[in-house]
Amino acid sequence: MKNNQQIKRLYYLALKFKMKKFIHSVRYFFERHGFGVFTRLADRLGMRAKNVRIYFIYVTFFTVGLSFGFYLTLAFLLKLKDMIYTKRSSVFDL
Repeated sequence: MKNNQQIKRLYYLALKFKMKKFIHSVRYFFERHGFGVFTRLADRLGMRAKNVRIYFIYVTFFTVGLSFGFYLTLAFLLKLKDMIYTKRSSVFDL
């Protein structure tokens, strides 16, 4: 029984190690190949990479805020419509 538990524990540790190794290899791949996007874009545009990154951050916050504002406006209009136009099943519901 104790031997079986030790085998399970060793198997779990080996699986955990393989998963960590896989995660580190994926992270390394993206660090190596994916994080030069703003630098390359800035080189093409003739700008500093810092300004391109800041612009991207501002645009991201603006679009998220714009979509949230659009959602709140639609929710308000739908609530207003429901308050004005209510379905009445008969004349006596007035």
